Amino acid sequence: MARTERDDLGRAVTLPAQVRRVVSLVPSLTEAIAATDPGLLVAATDWCTHPADLDVERVRGTKNPDTRRIAELRPDLVVVNKEENREIDVRRLEQAGVPVWVTVIEDVDTALTSLDRLLTVALRRPVPPWLTEAHRSLDAAAPAARTSALVCIWRDPWMVVGSRTFATDLLARIGVANVYANHSDRYPKQDLDQLLAAGADLVVLPDEPYVFTPADGPECFPGDRVRLVSGRLLTWYGPSLATAVETLREQLGLPG
Repeated sequence: MARTERDDLGRAVTLPAQVRRVVSLVPSLTEAIAATDPGLLVAATDWCTHPADLDVERVRGTKNPDTRRIAELRPDLVVVNKEENREIDVRRLEQAGVPVWVTVIEDVDTALTSLDRLLTVALRRPVPPWLTEAHRSLDAAAPAARTSALVCIWRDPWMVVGSRTFATDLLARIGVANVYANHSDRYPKQDLDQLLAAGADLVVLPDEPYVFTPADGPECFPGDRVRLVSGRLLTWYGPSLATAVETLREQLGLPG
């Protein structure tokens, strides 16, 4: 029998009693679903790189999904994210009669809550062990900041992580204060001179969305304060949350 649940936006979504066919248009949620019940996924985006052996149909990218093909696959549910996906694609899918679950994630707490609701309410699966471990690691209050950082996500133009972001909150959980945490923009554009003058103890360069490498990025920041980190650990909300705190501390050179 059909049932009605409400997604993170409070929208009513009509679902079958048992969801068996899911299309995910969010790489981190693709990994989360695959790690919980891999048989659910029938399609994902070209950017869904985890798990590495994911063998499902690809339906283009997060910003240009093939909505016609998705509808042809007759999924019980399509999973999207307010920030990563476009409202127009949600409308097109719903007009084709496809249920869409919209997630909204702006910090660690909303990530954990959203994952809980997606997996246990929408998909009616038990809480997976990796999510239990993520709660154990991240439910505690953030410690006092021991160092500061700026997090670059693009260059030419330079862009950094700003306020109201998952990455800013995750760093706070390991005692790292984002120097742009109070900026009015979530992802402000900055000149390199502004970044150099920001006064951060650390410059964090993840490998996505821009692929910073030892030969691309660190040369712009004098001294030994650059840290190359995994973008998946810093920005993905899924199974990586179970180990994000410990591994990010190691990659940033912080004490345990």
